[in-house]
Amino acid sequence: MPNSSNPAHQPEAPRSGLVWGIARGHVNTRRAPAPKASRRKGAQSQRNTVVNSVVREVVGFAPYERRAMELIRNSKDKRARKFIKRRLGTLRRAKGKMEFLTNVIAEQRRAGHA
Repeated sequence: MPNSSNPAHQPEAPRSGLVWGIARGHVNTRRAPAPKASRRKGAQSQRNTVVNSVVREVVGFAPYERRAMELIRNSKDKRARKFIKRRLGTLRRAKGKMEFLTNVIAEQRRAGHA
């Protein structure tokens, strides 16, 4: 139980061998459980990162992304965020996409000036 605030539930808490009290229970050595696979959910592997970048390079941007990039370039950030939110469904996804597109535009500017 890693979410408990009870000190006896912490993995390093020693047991007293008594039937009552905070450190109650049989004296034994606690073993740390192996990390769950679900803890990795959403983490990009190096291979997937490369594959995604190659696909993005070949395919380019979706029409709504191109329109959003145009809005961002014309400093209409709020309008762009609302537009992306309508397309993606949630504000959280829209914020992530805005961040991504803003970084892409900055990268294009840097490549243009280099």
